[in-house]
Amino acid sequence: MKDFTSLEYSLGVTFENKDLLKQACVHRSYLNEHPSFELDHNERLEFLGDAVLEIVVTEFLYNKFSDKPEGELTNLRASLVNAKMLATVANELEIESCLYLSKGEAKDKNTKARSFILADSVEAIIGAIYLDQGVRAAKKFITNKILSHLDGVMEQQLYLDPKSTFQERVQEKFSVTPHYSVIAESGPDHDKVFEVGVYVGDELVARGSGSSKQEAQVEAAVAALKKKKW
Repeated sequence: MKDFTSLEYSLGVTFENKDLLKQACVHRSYLNEHPSFELDHNERLEFLGDAVLEIVVTEFLYNKFSDKPEGELTNLRASLVNAKMLATVANELEIESCLYLSKGEAKDKNTKARSFILADSVEAIIGAIYLDQGVRAAKKFITNKILSHLDGVMEQQLYLDPKSTFQERVQEKFSVTPHYSVIAESGPDHDKVFEVGVYVGDELVARGSGSSKQEAQVEAAVAALKKKKW
């Protein structure tokens, strides 16, 4: 039994139309196994919530940081609305216990796949709040539950692009450009894992892994910055 009353308490929102909140928690996979379920999946709500989230965060950053150029504002926004951050918010709000998932999805504890589902559910809930109570309520939720992470983003410099930062530091110190190379690949075609090394000249500085080469490069750059204490 899903406890939507507790979820409403976590969200800080009491819905007029409870079905909107319930629908926001329905993953497409659940309907494949329960085609007669009374509600649709949450992808349309996710589409709407994504747009609401972006405009609220964009407006907030535009007003707060009047001295920052467009590029920095874009990076700050990305650090607040990316899947990793939204999955963190979903865990804080304990959304997962209310999700309707297929048996396969429910059993799959793959961190990356589950993170995307959790992140999508946050966007869908934002869409549901917007439809149920309007932009003011959606803005209040985003401010309290997502923009509240801004201080942490600033302190940890999560808005910086690790690859660009590492490249700038290497060019400053050694007048060369680092390069990346795939060291290994594993897993089936639909679920590949890439291991990538970042090199300065012939020196392998650090390794990173991910489900795409780009993701692995970013992880390698993060590891290299930590190793060099930059």
